[in-house]
Amino acid sequence: MEAKSRDDCVFLAKISEQAERYPEMLEYVKGFVKYAGAQLMPEERSLLSVAYKNLTGNLRASWRIISQLEEIEGPKARPFEFALMRKQREKIERELIGVCEDVLNLLDKVLIPAALPGEEKVFYCKMKGDYYRYIAEFSRSDAQKRAATASLDAYKLAYKTALSTLEATHPTRLGLALNFSVYYRDVLNSPERACHLAKHAFDEAVAVLDQMPEQTFRDSLIILQLLRDDLTVWFQEMQEQEKRDAAIRKPL
Repeated sequence: MEAKSRDDCVFLAKISEQAERYPEMLEYVKGFVKYAGAQLMPEERSLLSVAYKNLTGNLRASWRIISQLEEIEGPKARPFEFALMRKQREKIERELIGVCEDVLNLLDKVLIPAALPGEEKVFYCKMKGDYYRYIAEFSRSDAQKRAATASLDAYKLAYKTALSTLEATHPTRLGLALNFSVYYRDVLNSPERACHLAKHAFDEAVAVLDQMPEQTFRDSLIILQLLRDDLTVWFQEMQEQEKRDAAIRKPL
């Protein structure tokens, strides 16, 4: 169905989301971006995020499954079977890169240049960090380094802006802290920095919890729970690693 207005695009994007037809949803999202002149309302930004998140989420899940099969079954597989697994993984990687580059192009050329200071800019720069992080997850060598650096730069800009413009309990600021800490752990392999960032964001928000606006209370609490869960797991991992390191250093 052809969308003839911004409202049509928003409505059809919602319908497509409910029907889980995310490629079509993305087309309607791009439609209201065009009609809006890149000035999106919060609901429209949410639809933008949902469309790309579901497209990449399915591909990332598929990539992890194939990668695990390669690792577990590869040594036992016949050469042509192993080659087929690798070919399938590479096909998924190309699709995933295509989606990530599509959203990054939209962010760099359209949305970030038009973003207002504050929550809107933080939202888009966080997205930029996220999608470069996704590329870094499966890339190799120089490509991985470039994606990791671009992701870090975007997260740093988003976080600097968030600290100066958003309340400690704002869900966009908390969501950024959550994803930025995951970047430190999963991409840079630095659980210490991940824990430091996550704990700082968590503690600052909890300190002013009684001042949290009612309209964002539920969303902020959900992200705080996720931060706490990650911190619990990461602290345990660091303690276990310290025990293993101590055992290695212990003289016989």
